Amino acid sequence: MALKLVIGDKNHSSWSLRAALALELTRDPYEEVMVPLHQADSRARLLAHSPTGKVPVLVTEQGPVWDTLAIVEYLAERFPEAHLWPRGEYPRALARSICAEMHSGFGALRSHLPMDLARDQALAEVPADVEADIARVCAIWADCRERFGEDGRYLFGHASIADAFYAPVAARLRSYRVSAPAPAAAYVETIYQWPAFQRWYQAALREVRG
Repeated sequence: MALKLVIGDKNHSSWSLRAALALELTRDPYEEVMVPLHQADSRARLLAHSPTGKVPVLVTEQGPVWDTLAIVEYLAERFPEAHLWPRGEYPRALARSICAEMHSGFGALRSHLPMDLARDQALAEVPADVEADIARVCAIWADCRERFGEDGRYLFGHASIADAFYAPVAARLRSYRVSAPAPAAAYVETIYQWPAFQRWYQAALREVRG
């Protein structure tokens, strides 16, 4: 049985994007099931796959795995040869730390700059707490790429779970035309050149255009 990933709308579902990018890193074939969100029957359709009625959910031979952190850890264990986490004890610990920070933090950024891949318009005004979140994200990117980026592109030298977790934030910076320091802007470009992200991005644009 191939793994099955249940996702929401590609234009808006940032957590679905994170799980999909991590799954792409395994290079293992999988089935994708998209359930449009915010529809009258959305929750009922999602409950058929997950006990939480939320996306994403990874359906395995043994049952569902929900919550994006749990999904990526499952994938990392199932496909150790893919090196979804960086090599080395400290780089892995740091990658887990910044993913956990992404998972539980940056509330202002999420609230004021929801993911909208089809958008190309700045906010009239960026609140101070959003600016603080953006500054923190840019600092994370600069630190990881400088210390572990090797080729200066991905956060830890090769595309990893850490990049999957921060790809939706990179997309937000571009969608909302956020002015960012040169290293952060370069990382955003890296994400947009990532083939797995590009496939999702193009599908999101088709989704919006109908």
